[in-house]
Amino acid sequence: MMTRINSRNNIFWSVVVVAIPTMLEQILSVLMQYVDTAMVGHLGAEATAAVSTSTTITWLIGSMPYAFAVAAMTLIAQAIGAGDEHEIKQIAKQSLLFALGVGAVLEIICFAVAPFVATWMGAEEAIRPAATRYFFWISVPVILKSVQYILASAIRATKDTKTPMVISIVINAVNLGLDYIFIYILGLGVDGAAYATCISAALGGVLTLVVFFKNPYLTFKGSLFKNDKNITKKMWKLSLPVLLINVASTSGYVVFAGLVSHMGTIIFAAHSIAVGAEELFYIGGYGFKSAANTMVGISYGEQDHNKYRSVCISSVACTLAVMTVSGILLFIFAQPLMGFFTSDSEVIALGTKVLKMVAFSEPFFGMYVISEGIYYGLGKTKYPFVIEFAGMWLVRILATYIGIHFFNQGLIYVWCCMIADNVLKAIFLTIPLPRLWKK
Repeated sequence: MMTRINSRNNIFWSVVVVAIPTMLEQILSVLMQYVDTAMVGHLGAEATAAVSTSTTITWLIGSMPYAFAVAAMTLIAQAIGAGDEHEIKQIAKQSLLFALGVGAVLEIICFAVAPFVATWMGAEEAIRPAATRYFFWISVPVILKSVQYILASAIRATKDTKTPMVISIVINAVNLGLDYIFIYILGLGVDGAAYATCISAALGGVLTLVVFFKNPYLTFKGSLFKNDKNITKKMWKLSLPVLLINVASTSGYVVFAGLVSHMGTIIFAAHSIAVGAEELFYIGGYGFKSAANTMVGISYGEQDHNKYRSVCISSVACTLAVMTVSGILLFIFAQPLMGFFTSDSEVIALGTKVLKMVAFSEPFFGMYVISEGIYYGLGKTKYPFVIEFAGMWLVRILATYIGIHFFNQGLIYVWCCMIADNVLKAIFLTIPLPRLWKK
């Protein structure tokens, strides 16, 4: 009995230790983004809207390499659990090939659509030129961003979550420094923010590539293009449903943002800033999601059902605790947060209202996120796709469209649809967890 309790305690702390660097990485990254957004925000509502116009498009672009990052993390973790060094290296090789291939395809697509993004997103005529230039420059390092997304996940699967954290700190510090130089010293405004993002993102890809080749688990020999067909098949089998999840989700965000952007510059600025401000408060969920993905994958590779159950219980308990605290803090600091990003009183007032509303749903969002991590660790990605698609397009998008176009509803109603989407996804993903991997 005592041995079992000690084992559970050890697993609990292992989950925490793996999660903390990822959480710190994301916290520091979001804090840097806060300062970045604030620098642009203090140039005025039009500058904020110009930068925010392409935000959901960049989410859509980033979601594609993320799908292959999930596959890399899951398969490497499972291979580590099974003790198969050869397979680990083959998966690492395949991950690099996917990173470069996916990044190259996305690069071409971004350059092709850059002139049209601002118009598609319903940006007002006055801000379209700045929004177009911003999107073009942040698209330049897309291939290196793909490398960073996928290879950083491969590195985390080896339980090295500290190195990606250090890289994130470095590139965000560089971005912040360049922002100050380009925006304020050189007076380049929105263009300056774009140049800073471009340079720091490229640096992140290069640094991640260097670390990847130095990791003893992941270093491989032989031609990059000579791969195990079975591993390639596994990568696609895991990646495709996650890719569909992310495309369904982020394309939904694009449509959602497009609906809001037509409501006017003030409303869109308040919405965009509030969405960015909320990021810091759900990082705890994503930190434990990454840890759960890795630890569940390892326990599955070991075929250790008791370890799997302990990882799930520890991950869920930690996530609920962290997200409850996050919700309380978000409610308390909603107005100061909005004031940090912009000096426009209308934007602050509206953004504060929606942030206080969403604060109550943070624990549900945490359950939605951690459940996805557990599904991914087991290699089960089809059911999350069904739930994500239904929640995004039926609850969030369709309800928002009907409310705006037929009942003349405002931003408060829009955020109610967002909250309902997150709550329902949390419920439907959490219910099957106890029976997800039968002994």
